[in-house]
Amino acid sequence: MKTRALIAVVGALAVFLPNSRAEEKTVIRFGHFPNITHAQGVIAHALSRQGKGWFEKYLGPNVEIQWFTYNAGPSAMEAIFAKSLDVTYVGPGPALNAYLKSNGEEVRVISGAANAGAALVVKADSPIKTPADFRGKKIATPQLGNTQDISCRAWLKAQNFKVTLTGGDVTVIPTANPDQLGLFQTGGVEAVWTVEPWVTRLERDAKARVFLEDRDTITTWLVSSV
Repeated sequence: MKTRALIAVVGALAVFLPNSRAEEKTVIRFGHFPNITHAQGVIAHALSRQGKGWFEKYLGPNVEIQWFTYNAGPSAMEAIFAKSLDVTYVGPGPALNAYLKSNGEEVRVISGAANAGAALVVKADSPIKTPADFRGKKIATPQLGNTQDISCRAWLKAQNFKVTLTGGDVTVIPTANPDQLGLFQTGGVEAVWTVEPWVTRLERDAKARVFLEDRDTITTWLVSSV
């Protein structure tokens, strides 16, 4: 991480440190997803378990980082609203929704964390060759309202498809990342819009091929409660 970004992140986290006696511990509850696009959180979580905490190193010995793992953004933002989480890596879609829902009073963006890493995949032998071929098909996304779900629906709308919560020209089926493989293999969906490492898992275990790689989208932000 570049020095300027490091200073910004550590400085932002410092707001959670109260004016307290030296012997008192401050707990910061941190969230992330088990995705490569959340590599900073995945690695920092592992380092904390090993007693080599990255954030602990910069925030001092009186800070304890507690880690929590979520499937996708809406669940993490619900935890922010419930005051059970202080900071989390999350996609911009759920973060913006949470910001708007709370009129900017519950969520703050600390920094960007990752670009790209998401893709729309279909089976290698699928007859889907062009965007028009998705008509009447089913696409899985990680969770209703998460960044890939929003990207999927926006892309379909840009292809002039009508998409609703329960159907339309193309049916979008929110499905937790670990469950997408089985649904894809059994024909429950013809395509999946998700992030790494789940894209590679689908390519390896279900012979999927990438139809569209989402290279330019900001995939992950670091956000905090207020």
